[in-house]
Amino acid sequence: MSTPRTPQSEDATSTVPIADTEPQQAAGKVLWHFTMSLDGFVAGPQHAMDWMTGFSLRAGLVDEYVETTGAVLGGRAGHDAYPDVSSTYGGTWTGSTFVLTHHPQDAQPSDGVTFLSCGVAEAVRIGLEAAGGKNLEIFSPTIGRQLLELGLIDEIDLHIAPVLLGDGIRLFDNPGGAPVRLELLNGAGPLVAVNLRYRPVRTR
Repeated sequence: MSTPRTPQSEDATSTVPIADTEPQQAAGKVLWHFTMSLDGFVAGPQHAMDWMTGFSLRAGLVDEYVETTGAVLGGRAGHDAYPDVSSTYGGTWTGSTFVLTHHPQDAQPSDGVTFLSCGVAEAVRIGLEAAGGKNLEIFSPTIGRQLLELGLIDEIDLHIAPVLLGDGIRLFDNPGGAPVRLELLNGAGPLVAVNLRYRPVRTR
């Protein structure tokens, strides 16, 4: 029997395992890209990132983004917390970095950063032009949500870290808003639920 909590579809009984993502392609996409905690946070309180240690990524994954990313668009809060963009992807990436802000006049200058004071759609246009056919990565939850509402996000690319933060900055914080339906790009079907299984690490 199908219920609101356990929807059934033609994909529900598939025995095909969930696959890892295929290598990212530089295709002029607007990519909302984050490493995220299991409970939906992309940063801790005050944009703390010290929790992003102690886990590994698929071999070659970072190199894929270094090669396929032409430009990055971030927000003011993230920039103020981490103004040095030379460490993007471990310092191996070079490209255009844009920071969208309502108050560019009091922003802390940073080498390689262009401050924009415009609408998010215009910021995407500028970013894609600078990306030169490669992808524009969105490094801001707030900007990503606005672009999603405008239909300007091509893909949401997430790496789920094995940690529960409990507090911080959520990927998608939209109280009172309508649910946003997504299609899974790697798996048995676009509507399949992804199964994750974890065990708490005992510290004592």
